[in-house]
Amino acid sequence: MTRSLLLASLLAATALATSSAHAAGDKEAGRLKTYTCHGCHGVPGYKNAYPNYHVPRIAGQHYEYLVAALKAYQTGDRDHPTMRAQGESLSAQDIEDIAAYLAGLAP
Repeated sequence: MTRSLLLASLLAATALATSSAHAAGDKEAGRLKTYTCHGCHGVPGYKNAYPNYHVPRIAGQHYEYLVAALKAYQTGDRDHPTMRAQGESLSAQDIEDIAAYLAGLAP
C-alpha cells in the first residue's frame, strides 16, 4: 500500500512539473516577439537613463516569473514607464510566448 501511494504521488508530481513548464508559450513565436526587449535587456552592463538603474538580464529567468512581471507591468502594479508601455501592447499569448522563449535561453 505504501509503495503504491508513493508511486502515485511521484507520478502526479512529475506530471504536474512537466505540464506547467513552458506549456502555454510558443518559443519560436516568442523569439520573434522579443526584438524590442533585446535593445535594453540584451546589452551587458547597460544602465537605463530614466529612471537611472542597471537593466537586468532576463535570459534564463523562470517562465512563471517572466509572465507575472510582464502582467504586472501591463496593469501598472510594477512601475516603470517604458515597461508599462511595452506591457500594454502585449496580449496574454504574447506574454506567454515571450516568457517561454526567454526562459529557454542560457542566462
